[in-house]
Amino acid sequence: MEVVQVLHMNGGVGDSSYANNSLVQRKVILITKPILEEAITDLYSSSFPAKLAIADLGCSSGPNTLLVASEVIKIVNNICKKLGNQSPPEYQVLLNDLTGNDFNTIFRSLPSFQEKLKTQMAPAASCFFTGVPGSFYGRLFLSESLHFVHSSYSLQWLSQVPEGLESNRGNIYMASTSPESVLKAYYQQFEKDFSLFLKCRSEELVTGGRMVLTFLGRKSEDPSSKECCYIWELMAMALNDMGLIEEEKMDSFNIPQYTPSPFEIKSQVLKEGSFAVDRLEVSHVNWNAYNNNGFNGVADHAILKDSGGGYNVAQCMRAVAEPLLVSHFGEAIIDEVFDRYREIITDRMSKENTEFVNVTVSLKKIG
Repeated sequence: MEVVQVLHMNGGVGDSSYANNSLVQRKVILITKPILEEAITDLYSSSFPAKLAIADLGCSSGPNTLLVASEVIKIVNNICKKLGNQSPPEYQVLLNDLTGNDFNTIFRSLPSFQEKLKTQMAPAASCFFTGVPGSFYGRLFLSESLHFVHSSYSLQWLSQVPEGLESNRGNIYMASTSPESVLKAYYQQFEKDFSLFLKCRSEELVTGGRMVLTFLGRKSEDPSSKECCYIWELMAMALNDMGLIEEEKMDSFNIPQYTPSPFEIKSQVLKEGSFAVDRLEVSHVNWNAYNNNGFNGVADHAILKDSGGGYNVAQCMRAVAEPLLVSHFGEAIIDEVFDRYREIITDRMSKENTEFVNVTVSLKKIG
């Protein structure tokens, strides 16, 4: 499986689209907003640049894509207002994702976003957008051209499926039954990828530039722990229950993802050496994003098909995983797989507390 070619969220605005099934990701961005605010305030207040270049890596498409850019602009404009005599900068917003991303939907949304900025900001913010297709495990931008880099729920995706997973039979990811060699292969791929990511961004950021990165991760030091692997184990169960998939086909499919712990993230940052760690925090969000937990930002398109939330979680995972599954197993099985998956998830959620763990790190370029 060529990850760069097939890893993208479901495009468009249909029932299975990422645009209509990304409330979990939105909640995570809003939960981590104080870290973003602190980083941007420190960055802007230290030098007051006349031009501010912001890159959002793994931006996807839909209502979340421009959320971070909007928040950054609000934070900076508020600083300028408090100072009174400080003119706001011009903003360059660089939106990056892999080539399969639905950039057309993003571009169609820009005029209304610009109009909204004009009505909300005084003085109006001058904001210029650029789409940047390509893998963030390589150089994307000019040397020392960026002030701020943001990425949320993207860096857990690896550049490729790790090598040496032949013994991971019956699983599609790390699992409680995975051999030690499989866990090691996944970690080594994460090490290689994240180190390269840090190196590339260090070349693209100005000295003192900031990054705020949020991973789907884990608290435990066990990479096969339930808190990070369970959602994929249940999908493997749905696939195995089909009875129609050849064993060889099943055994050759593995998810290109690694959900790191705070210790693993910090270790790699210190080892690479280009950044100082300002903050490193863990947060949680319920599998079912429509489970309010004090959050009132439920999108208008919310469709609650079952009170247990299994439908919502299955749809969220379908928006993320369907392209990977289709590329390996074909389209014919997809509806049945996700019907089974929904039933399994509904059952488990009725019996257990199910949460995603998020690890957010705020970094400053040194040297």
